[in-house]
Amino acid sequence: MTFQSLLRKNEIGANSYLVELEGHRVVLDSGMHPKEEGLDSLPAHNQLQTNSVDSIFVSHSHLDHSGSLPVLMQDQPDAEVYMTPATSKLVDALLHNSVNVMESKRVELGINDYPFYRHRELDRLEKRWRTFNYERTFNLNDNLRATFHDAGHILGSAGIMLETPGRRIFYTGDVQFEKQTLIPGADLPDEDIDTLIIETTRGASPRDPEYTRDGEELKLAQAINSCLQGGGSVLIPVFAMGKTQEVLTMIDRFKRQGLIPDAPTYIGGLSTKMTHIFDDFADSTPRNLPGFRILEDMEIKTGGRRKKRAPIVYQPGGIYALSSGMMTEKTVSNNFARGFISNPKNSLLFVGYADPATPAGHIRAGKRGDLINLDPEQDPVQFNCPMHVFDFSGHATREDLLAYILRVAPKKTFLVHGDIEATEWFAEQLKEKLPDCETIIPRPGIKYEL
Repeated sequence: MTFQSLLRKNEIGANSYLVELEGHRVVLDSGMHPKEEGLDSLPAHNQLQTNSVDSIFVSHSHLDHSGSLPVLMQDQPDAEVYMTPATSKLVDALLHNSVNVMESKRVELGINDYPFYRHRELDRLEKRWRTFNYERTFNLNDNLRATFHDAGHILGSAGIMLETPGRRIFYTGDVQFEKQTLIPGADLPDEDIDTLIIETTRGASPRDPEYTRDGEELKLAQAINSCLQGGGSVLIPVFAMGKTQEVLTMIDRFKRQGLIPDAPTYIGGLSTKMTHIFDDFADSTPRNLPGFRILEDMEIKTGGRRKKRAPIVYQPGGIYALSSGMMTEKTVSNNFARGFISNPKNSLLFVGYADPATPAGHIRAGKRGDLINLDPEQDPVQFNCPMHVFDFSGHATREDLLAYILRVAPKKTFLVHGDIEATEWFAEQLKEKLPDCETIIPRPGIKYEL
């Protein structure tokens, strides 16, 4: 029984892990690195012999966990693929969108390895996907069974329990214990777990002791209201999946409570398709607002590049929740910002993580009056509008993650999905507070006994 990290480096990137137990080889997640291109963006799946994997699990749909799934499936033609029903719909939409992105990058960046897969191939591979709801145990073989547990990260996200007659191994995937606006907090098991494989994303960042989710939402409402009352518009760069739906749900509540005016709200890019999927699962997945359907229960103005949708045009007094969250070049939020951030009446509100190397990162590191390079192919833009950053992370705080590990008290813990500083913080804490637990920061390519 062994565990092996299939990452190329110890970092948050193309997440993928191999677990071998009871003669069954299981791959947990198959991501694509968001900061790399071409073959460098893939996990080290070359360490797996062709057709040597029995099962592949996808914990959730974010591309750093699912983006290389078709590539892995090509190399492992007999492997069954497992995920929750909501994850399957989101992964389907994201992977088809990735084909379009890779085809564009093949032309624009000259990356001949792209696309790794095409639409027809995706349609064929998806026939091997099997879906199971939370808390429904299913057999992988006579001595191994699996169960999905709600991880609270995004729609459909799941921790994965693997059980043999004498051992229980639990992989959290990405997890959030606190309830979000739309998505409830995680409901993970904490008893009789021998080996825990846990994310450590926020291990290097302590939570402000004064922080509350309600307080942060109120600050966001006040920032939106102040801008709109001053005659400006609000731009909220959002990730198409997850953050868009959370922000829209907050905006709907703000309007109902009279915290902000009934301003027109716009979404664009991939967000509309993702929101349709969220709405499709409004009655069949855990929700803080059961039955609430964003596109039916709110007045949302959609737009994008497709001819059948009206283009998004700036209007004073509007709320624009546009993808991408990091304002990547040639996305809707990046293009819209070009005529937006120079107007001092407007406000730019960030609600999620932004890599320092992205356009959003450049803005967050700058100050008003700076020239911001939104796209190297175009002239820089003067940054004149107010900017605020809010904490609505879909990842659990390090304090909540540590408390969970201490409750579980596993015999062995693998610290994954974190930068070195983050994983080392957890290792130091567990050495002191859980000395009987063997704590491992797995090195890529090394097999560890379970």
